[in-house]
Amino acid sequence: MAIEDIRIETERLILRPPNGDDFEGWAAFQADPDVTTYIGGTKSRAESWRSLCGMVGAWHVRGYAMFSVLLKDSGQWIGRIGPWYPEGWPGTEVGWGIAAEFSGKGYALEAAVASMNYAVDVLGWDDICHTIAPENTASIRLAERVGATNRGPTQLPAPFQDARVDDWGQSREQWQENRKQFQ
Repeated sequence: MAIEDIRIETERLILRPPNGDDFEGWAAFQADPDVTTYIGGTKSRAESWRSLCGMVGAWHVRGYAMFSVLLKDSGQWIGRIGPWYPEGWPGTEVGWGIAAEFSGKGYALEAAVASMNYAVDVLGWDDICHTIAPENTASIRLAERVGATNRGPTQLPAPFQDARVDDWGQSREQWQENRKQFQ
């Protein structure tokens, strides 16, 4: 299947590989200090462009990366969630980030469940991690909601090597059991 044909639909969302049409939402998301506190901090438009292109490129190099998350009813870009495993990363991660104006509505949970299913069922991952700063209580709550447990401190590669993060996660078998609550 061609990358541009990959599309997951949930009750309220569309998840698909990012493309250039996502740039305005992507740049606004990455300029917001509230949503980027724990994911590398704010970025300029130029840095956001490179970040978007890096995610698009990861789809072509690895065959997967985070999805752009769109509202099904309007097509509006609201965040990026999905499988992520850059060079030097401590594990196969499903990461998440939703624009501030869309947080608290259950979109992150809905997209995370779909992404974790994709990671296990399509990519064949045996383990899913979420690298989360101990102060990031919203992300910890989401990790707990999907059944992840804190497996202790882990190390991110440069330039994030000084960030304090824990490895929240679960095995394929654990997710296959935990996801039943969402079916």
